[in-house]
Amino acid sequence: MLRFKDKVVLVTGAGSGIGYATAERIAQEGGKLLLADINADALRRAGDAIQAAHATEYGTFVFDASDMGGTRAMVKAAAAHFGRLDVLCNIAGIAGGWHTHEMPEADYKRMMAINVDGVFACCQEAIPHLIESKGNIVNMASASSKQGQPYTAAYCASKAAVVAITRCLAVEYAGNGVRANAVCPGGVNTNIHHTIQFPKDADAKMMEKLYPLFPIAEPHEIAAAIAYLASDEARYVTGVDFSIDGGQTVS
Repeated sequence: MLRFKDKVVLVTGAGSGIGYATAERIAQEGGKLLLADINADALRRAGDAIQAAHATEYGTFVFDASDMGGTRAMVKAAAAHFGRLDVLCNIAGIAGGWHTHEMPEADYKRMMAINVDGVFACCQEAIPHLIESKGNIVNMASASSKQGQPYTAAYCASKAAVVAITRCLAVEYAGNGVRANAVCPGGVNTNIHHTIQFPKDADAKMMEKLYPLFPIAEPHEIAAAIAYLASDEARYVTGVDFSIDGGQTVS
């Protein structure tokens, strides 16, 4: 399939994990890539690997999602690279676990800045370009946005905010031909999943309930859902929070 032929797609968090898998999937389907991440080395490796495998035209942009002004500047520069923007995939984000009453204020503010403010700023700057191209947004939320989870109150709140932003954009810009959707993964085999820290005395039984179906998802499986929502095949899909969580949020 070449669902993204002649399309320009901006992927944040493209240096690794779901972001990298999404960029690779878009490249496989003929898209031009705008790759953004805070890690310049990872971003360079990602671009080189994808270009070597798929001969894809791409640009790379280093940015800090916690800096709203810098994030807007990144989107502006990215859209100027190819002179248009058809899809924004907001995938950059962080996670972490604490006893809620012990979470440091600085960590709380950083999580909200990256997971919420960064997404909001990307969407703000991208929307005028997407109105012009009749494009769309796919935001990375989480199964955590749909249920209570231990030790992750701030993370759950941040991802619930992403879903709320997505739904509002879907309604507000439908008349402009712009769609907005969110993807809500459960456990995914990424560096974030394997390095996230929880309290030393975390209740293992409570944590086990988050993963009813094993093995957990691979990044390319989440990328496939993102690619569908970002493509013209999903023309009639907007405002959804698409679950891909192995049954985590069924009950």
